[in-house]
Amino acid sequence: MWGGRQASPPREVWIDVFKNCTGAIVTLGDIIDRSLINEADKLFIISTYSVGVDHIDVKAATEKGGIYVTHTPEVLVEAVADLAMGLLIALARKIVLGDKLIREGGIYDKWGGWLLGSEVHGATLGIIGLGNIGTALARRAKAFDMKVIYWSRTRKPHIEFALGIEYRPLESVLTESDFVVITVAATPETRHLINEERLRLMKKTAYLINVARGDIVDTNALVKALKEGWIAGAALDVYEEEPLPSTHELTKFDNVVLTPPHIGSATYETRERMAEVAVRNLINVLMGKRPLYLANPEVLSIRPLQALI
Repeated sequence: MWGGRQASPPREVWIDVFKNCTGAIVTLGDIIDRSLINEADKLFIISTYSVGVDHIDVKAATEKGGIYVTHTPEVLVEAVADLAMGLLIALARKIVLGDKLIREGGIYDKWGGWLLGSEVHGATLGIIGLGNIGTALARRAKAFDMKVIYWSRTRKPHIEFALGIEYRPLESVLTESDFVVITVAATPETRHLINEERLRLMKKTAYLINVARGDIVDTNALVKALKEGWIAGAALDVYEEEPLPSTHELTKFDNVVLTPPHIGSATYETRERMAEVAVRNLINVLMGKRPLYLANPEVLSIRPLQALI
């Protein structure tokens, strides 16, 4: 296992691992494509230390004699929802800009001592993707007396009833919301879901926040929206290009909050739980037991579980 997006080992190391190992633990930064999986004659399981599996060719793994692909969902839900709410408040109240101005001594020169933001209480939150993270975020927003509306590929009437939130078509979420938070899963269908056409639907006073995957938002369209004032600002925990270059246009805007990629789950408690789940998934499969979280359940009919240790 190599940790982090910038610490993935050279490809020849992975080829050696996949040729000679029965199980491997990988992270989001490790690109496990079909050509690499084709080297995996002995591999029985790929256990990823992440919720998403878009860095792994799951189809190729399944077809390669039935390699199990496991992941670590659910354990990071609350941490990511915390960050999403934090980014929302930071944008609304210009916290990051205020900190910068104080450090540079420019708060009175540039703003006369006043740095006006927007209220969160009573505002409308639009959530794109009402999975576990979106639901956890909705719970937090209700504590701020926000009106919560959502779009999801599957409507969730039971959550609507339990939390007092409302379903809307995607376009309506964008036009009605003061804050739009993206928590939808990354799939081929959601790539550039938020494009120029949809960004133009948002209020000029609205903010966009993405804690899902970078390519759900068309970065070029977002930069254009910020330059031309279609929206009031944005906060991003994920990017199409990771790590984001320090010279990227997004870094030039005072109304944009940027975090290192994927710190949504970056708490001591959550990362420890993710590690435990990743290891437990691996051990379970190698002991002939069903893993806690299986990304390709169809593999069970291709290669039944068997004890290897």
